Amino acid sequence: MDKENILKICNNNSNTLMETLGIVFIDVGDDFVTAKMPVTSKVYQPNGILHGGATVALAETVGSFASFFFKNDQDVSVRGIEISANHLKSISKGFVYATARPIKTGKSIQLWEIKVTDNKNNLISLCKLTTYSKRINK
Repeated sequence: MDKENILKICNNNSNTLMETLGIVFIDVGDDFVTAKMPVTSKVYQPNGILHGGATVALAETVGSFASFFFKNDQDVSVRGIEISANHLKSISKGFVYATARPIKTGKSIQLWEIKVTDNKNNLISLCKLTTYSKRINK
């Protein structure tokens, strides 16, 4: 499947947290998935900067989709089972970009590094996500 169709499929997210936060997948490659999220008052903490929870939601969204995408098996269900985040820089406007790359992709457990950057490629947060992939019984 070509990149354009893959992005169309992964951006079909109506009535989800991804739609609420404005998360849009923008790129996919051989070993990464990237999405962006607008930094507006919808994702602020009370003092007008990006909320860490919104950042973590973006990171888990990208990492979970990467697990599913790289498994390349429609009969697998992916769940995030642990996530950690180090918030290194604040941001109050523009977009943040999350890129997930695999650290380890096992049969049932996957480990992802997700770097969240701004439009100047400054590192905003560094996240690590563990996912669990399970075959769906049909």
